[in-house]
Amino acid sequence: MRLSDDWDFRGLVHQVTDDTLMERLDSGGVTAYIGFDPTAASLHLGSLLQLCNLRRLQLAGNRPIALAGGGTGMIGDPSFKAAERPLLTLEQIEANVEGIREQLSRFLDFTPSAGASQALLLNNAAWLTTISLTDFLRDVGKHFTVNQMVAKESVKSRLDRDDVGLSFTEFSYMLLQAYDFLRLNVDHDCTLQLGGSDQWGNITMGTELIRKSTGRSAAGLTSPLLLRSDGQKFGKSESGANIWLDASLTSPFEMHQFLLNADDATTPALLRFFTFLDHDTISSLDEATRVAPQERRAQRALANAVVTLVHGADAAGKAERAGEALFQPSIAELDEATLLTVVADAPSSSMSRSDFAAGVDAADLLVRCSLAKSKGEARRFLEQGGVYINNVRIDAEARVGLESTLHDRYLVVRRGRRELHLIVLA
Repeated sequence: MRLSDDWDFRGLVHQVTDDTLMERLDSGGVTAYIGFDPTAASLHLGSLLQLCNLRRLQLAGNRPIALAGGGTGMIGDPSFKAAERPLLTLEQIEANVEGIREQLSRFLDFTPSAGASQALLLNNAAWLTTISLTDFLRDVGKHFTVNQMVAKESVKSRLDRDDVGLSFTEFSYMLLQAYDFLRLNVDHDCTLQLGGSDQWGNITMGTELIRKSTGRSAAGLTSPLLLRSDGQKFGKSESGANIWLDASLTSPFEMHQFLLNADDATTPALLRFFTFLDHDTISSLDEATRVAPQERRAQRALANAVVTLVHGADAAGKAERAGEALFQPSIAELDEATLLTVVADAPSSSMSRSDFAAGVDAADLLVRCSLAKSKGEARRFLEQGGVYINNVRIDAEARVGLESTLHDRYLVVRRGRRELHLIVLA
């Protein structure tokens, strides 16, 4: 299948400077780049679309460049931001670049075996921190007017607000990004920059700088921004926390659960943007959502595909089994770290190990866990068959002892479908 047909099906093209671009990408041999600002030590789920786009380009015979923003990260992109970002120290930026470097290598082939499509990983600090201010103003700044820069929507949206302005530092960002494109064009024959639709103004500044400085043509392509139902960029939990690609910051289980809970309206786009599933499979999942949304087949396929892509098939399998174990006796088979992740959102309390040596009355335990207001209510829940220890149903006469603990210190008490409580024996 041609890359252009695949991108058309997936809805990956929002804006493009050149109508012949997709045809050239179909033929291969185009060098393209995307920049990743090191505002944290990990990329997040919102970055995944652009990572996938670079991978799709490479698979089609084009050469991708992943540009770490060690230089631009010292400034911070103001595009459509509500306020100026806190400035990071050089040490913070260098540490973040190293974290991002490892993640990029999971998606792109940087080895010589990729031939002409071998990916490059560069850091714009190499040129942005070495060029003199006067050289930069003479060679870059002279090509753009302040009027032109102010007219960019990404800047205008900040200037139109009374409560927050735009520092000269942030205002210069688009010139720095334009210079990135120029350097990549001259040094690596890069003729295409990609990004989200919020990068359109910055990208077109780069194509213009290349034209004015070298007489050569360059292109830009943006993909749609995927937004949550509340209008925020996709990739954050309801609490506002980023879903990171680093497993130490967001576990594969947490990522799997986040995607498993994607709403029906957003899931079709997520399947197209974040996975490499074939068109027929995606279309059949669309139909499954329309006919039987309660089965959540599309969300399950999405979660498995994305976690596999980011963390590997083993991690995806463990995350899926952990999710299923949340309501199954197989919760006893989870390792300690996974168990604690699965029940991370549940209330917890510490109880004495000695209390369980002779066994604790089940009704008393429910009251102590605040899963029942009184022993009478607790017995009623037990008699109705709605109380579980480690997802095994218990009756009103049961006593819970040390033999029931998981990893010799945990008890997962559940009432009904969703009311969980984790007991930690001290």
